[in-house]
Amino acid sequence: MHIKITSLILVCAMLAPSIAVAKNTAAPYEQDFILTAYYSPVANQCCYIKGSEQADKVLNGGGTRGADGTVVYPGMVAAPPSYAFGTRIDLPGLGVMTVHDRGGAIQQQGNGDRIDVWVGYGEEGLARALAFGVKHIHGTVYPPGTTQPRERFDMTSLPSPVNALKPYLVADAGLLDMHPKSGQTGLSVQMLQETLRTLGYFHGTATGTYGDATQQALASFNTDYGLTENGTELTTTSAAYLLAAAIEAKAPAPVHFINKESPKVDIQGAQRLLRWFGFYKGRTDGVYSDALFSAILKYQQSKKLVGDKTSPGAGLIGPLTRSALITDWQVRETASHAQTFIAYKKVSDLLATRGDLLDSYLVVGQTGETVRAIQQFLADKGFFPADKINGVYGPLTKSSMTQYQIKRGLIASATDRNAGNVGPMTLHQMRTEQIQSMYALVRAKGWGVL
Repeated sequence: MHIKITSLILVCAMLAPSIAVAKNTAAPYEQDFILTAYYSPVANQCCYIKGSEQADKVLNGGGTRGADGTVVYPGMVAAPPSYAFGTRIDLPGLGVMTVHDRGGAIQQQGNGDRIDVWVGYGEEGLARALAFGVKHIHGTVYPPGTTQPRERFDMTSLPSPVNALKPYLVADAGLLDMHPKSGQTGLSVQMLQETLRTLGYFHGTATGTYGDATQQALASFNTDYGLTENGTELTTTSAAYLLAAAIEAKAPAPVHFINKESPKVDIQGAQRLLRWFGFYKGRTDGVYSDALFSAILKYQQSKKLVGDKTSPGAGLIGPLTRSALITDWQVRETASHAQTFIAYKKVSDLLATRGDLLDSYLVVGQTGETVRAIQQFLADKGFFPADKINGVYGPLTKSSMTQYQIKRGLIASATDRNAGNVGPMTLHQMRTEQIQSMYALVRAKGWGVL
């Protein structure tokens, strides 16, 4: 049982009664239908229609089984209670499907009965549901007991455009919050491909489909950075290294070409870098000395760039030696920064496990503990009076949220369309601030503070 997604508009209602008299059990009949689609949310998606996995599960009734207990599958539909479980519906241009589910908004209407089509798991399923929109189809109903056609539905023929997911991106730490796998399609895969392409590992078009080229590109990156993952899935460690490597790729090179006539400041840079690598033990005086010559030579020999001190380029930092030094520097710096990202992710996961992370979109009129948590967040930031926290999203909460959004640059003014509502951008901003505050506290006082 679930609630549907209709042209990006969510329709929420109480669960419909499960007991009803079937329309007709004697013979097939024709009927007008209004079709929409729903999906099954999973962990670590880039995007959720309501802001989090749990919120989307509430919206979609858990997303694992129909109301009759049948595990969700392509060809399952939710229909009004007047349609007995097991009823087949022939929908021209779409297929023949079977009723196994109910839904609060899945009701009979004057212009056609509403039915909801299950269209998959995760990001691909969400994109497919969003793209499905609303369809009006005249079909044929085959109640149980009649001669029914065979079930027939090719879910993969329905489009699942990656771009449809972008308005619902809520991943706080980018790729760190996503774990796309080989064979999957979605925005998280596209983001992975774009990052790998920026780093020179992926050379195709970022289609959002995790195929062999993506797997091989990630595997090559992992190998270069000393990771053991095989590239079939983006792990937290691989994601941390990718994010860190992307940052290091934009950093200025730490070393220039070096010879006896090089500027003092360039020689000092070479001395610092070679000391960090363990090849130089002298002073950082900017002098091209025998000690620096020997340090450069030892590094070159470790990389098999030269034979001995008589080899061309020995003891000098030319194009090949500089390239090797920069690569080694990037790998080491990346490893260091990756550990920071991993710690950040650990904080995020701990807050989520404890239920402390804000996780739902909200509008005026809603009530409950989630609203209370939003009010407490705003109060902690100085935007809401602490003595007015009541769990009701009313005018005061909307006004306070609007001021927060303006202050954070999320909207330009109180007249903006989304002023005062908690949507994807606002939720992302608040969650990021929650994680950053706790991460700063952990850095200052240690993990025991959690």
